[in-house]
Amino acid sequence: MFTTFVNRTITYFGRGLLFVAPIGLTIYVFYGIFEWADSLNPSEIPGIGLLIMLGIIMGVGVLVSTIIPNSFLTLFEGSIKHLPLVRLIYFSLKDLISSFVGDKKKFNQPVLVLVNPQAQLSKLGFITQTDLSHLHISDAVAVYMPHSYAFSGELFIVPVSNVKLLNASSTDVMKMIVSGGVSTKS
Repeated sequence: MFTTFVNRTITYFGRGLLFVAPIGLTIYVFYGIFEWADSLNPSEIPGIGLLIMLGIIMGVGVLVSTIIPNSFLTLFEGSIKHLPLVRLIYFSLKDLISSFVGDKKKFNQPVLVLVNPQAQLSKLGFITQTDLSHLHISDAVAVYMPHSYAFSGELFIVPVSNVKLLNASSTDVMKMIVSGGVSTKS
């Protein structure tokens, strides 16, 4: 009788934790971002810092898309190319962000990569480049393989014969990878 009570208590606690933890952590992260953005503005109005930050980002997006000519942006990026460390950081961040948003999304071709033919071991990833001729590599593609539960991953150069395109949405594949295979199509 006591063992049954303890087992049920542990089960209920585990189910409650499974429900509350993701919600709580999500709220905590967004609250942290909200507090940080609010700290940028010294006014006493809660949320105004976040609104100002979102407005600035939106305004810059409008300017870059409509008013500022591409020649100015090309000139700006051309001048950055001459600053070694700045160039590395700027273009790496730009490429990373543009792989998720914008016109040049990179994680849009989910694939299954055969990494060990003897064991029939495969890994999920995303093709990031199909043409590697600038590296003098042929018959291979660049595949980025994100790590589970982390904002990191590895880039592999894989023979085309070991890559199988998946008929699945990039979002569902990314969710599955990041969750360690626990999350499925929603």
